[in-house]
Amino acid sequence: MIPAGEPPPALLAAFEPLLDRIRPALPSGRKVYIAGGAVRDVFLKRPTHDLDFVLERDGILAARRVADRLGASFYPLDQERDTGRVLYDPPGSERLILDFSVLRAETIEADLSLRDFTINAMAVDLGEPGRLIDPTGGLNDLRRKRIRQCSPDSFRRDPVRVLRAIRLAAEFSFQIEAATRLELRRTVSIVNAVSAERLRDEFLRILGGAGPAAALEVMDHFGLVEALFPELAALHGVEQSPPHVFDVWVHSLKTVQEMEKLLAAIGSPLGGLNSTGDEPNLPGNLLTGLTTGRLGRYRERIQAHLEAGLVLDRPWRPLLVLAALYHDVGKPATKEREESGRIRFLQHESVGVELFVRRLGELKFSSDEIGRLRNIVRNHMRPHHLVHLENLPTRQAPPTRQAPPTRRAIYRFFRDTREAGIDICLLNLADVLATYGTTLTQEIWISYLDLSRVLLEAWWEQPDGPVLPEPLVSGHDLMAAFELAPGPKLGEYLEQIREAQATGEVATREEALGWIEKRLVLGK
Repeated sequence: MIPAGEPPPALLAAFEPLLDRIRPALPSGRKVYIAGGAVRDVFLKRPTHDLDFVLERDGILAARRVADRLGASFYPLDQERDTGRVLYDPPGSERLILDFSVLRAETIEADLSLRDFTINAMAVDLGEPGRLIDPTGGLNDLRRKRIRQCSPDSFRRDPVRVLRAIRLAAEFSFQIEAATRLELRRTVSIVNAVSAERLRDEFLRILGGAGPAAALEVMDHFGLVEALFPELAALHGVEQSPPHVFDVWVHSLKTVQEMEKLLAAIGSPLGGLNSTGDEPNLPGNLLTGLTTGRLGRYRERIQAHLEAGLVLDRPWRPLLVLAALYHDVGKPATKEREESGRIRFLQHESVGVELFVRRLGELKFSSDEIGRLRNIVRNHMRPHHLVHLENLPTRQAPPTRQAPPTRRAIYRFFRDTREAGIDICLLNLADVLATYGTTLTQEIWISYLDLSRVLLEAWWEQPDGPVLPEPLVSGHDLMAAFELAPGPKLGEYLEQIREAQATGEVATREEALGWIEKRLVLGK
């Protein structure tokens, strides 16, 4: 709770080492302010890695000079609004993002009043670091833990703010103030007027933040899921047979929630395994122990995978959560009820991929991102086929037999999924937790954990074994040895050799040629 009373005398104390370095690059004799989230986070005692500087003019020029001063990267963020961005990687610390923009009104007070929410509409003059500039009462709203728009037309001026309000409420566990909720609901009908790129980026911030499942529930409550993602709204009320304990919509939300908890258990900085929602009947510390015991050795590699991303400044983690949200989107179109009453969703992953890829294209994701996300959803059922549980199809009783996947199965899994296989392992574990809920047994959970461990071990520790063995022969070798012509059959032979390498059936060039010779004799 933020104490009442005067703000502390040194609001910018946390930033002084950085400010001391960049002050010589800032324009002399002019006002420069730090505004927005950085000021808010000072009062919340939260670390911040984004600083927004506001100047009277020459935002891009100031950003370029600061970048030169720090030896950092620079690029114009918005030429029309004279906004520049600096990406600074201090030694031994996380990246800092420094944005330099210009006043959008005559005074800083008027500028702040044009912003989205009061808690983001506070500023500090670098020349008067002990004075808080707070024209809309943001500090009071921080104390009252509420999200309140700066002006009645805040959402109408920028409809993407409806998503931001929900994200902030979920991130800080704040309430959206009544009048703001009313305007939010009124704005839903025009939210699609925002550019696809801005909707995409704000939605990814929701998925990459704290409590994404809770935020999605609030979005659904206000009609935003129906407005933005109608294919997801179609999941409501689509019932499923055991071992599922939820309908498809609730299961999808639970999968998102379990993904957050799972990543926390294996080393993600967000929360802990017991941070949100209902737990399976396994005690939370036991579930955490089982998970970290089997996957903890890959903590740093998983974290690096989630942070890398395929597009600059867009980490992979929120896209994996997006795949978790969409993994069963094909179920409504494939639902069938058998005579026994059991509900099936045959080939739902293939139908779901088409819906998912269409949405990804509309949101302007890159082709590389779409390719990997397509791969994840198309193959998300593969681990279920590799876990050899008896008592199928219900899986209600503990398994009586469990065998590790063969080298051939591991090879084919990564042949088809490549790096997306890592994501599929993580999604599968979250999917299992969301499928069984409180009916999950320790035996079943261990079976899936062991499968993920074997697959991740093969990918990261045995890449020249069952995953990506070095070719023993080339197409030219086969054409020269057996007078084969270029074509699909030649490719089939090369693939057969690669798989035989992965399974340990051939290990030398001579054995590979002998392998093909036998098949030619047999006409295979």
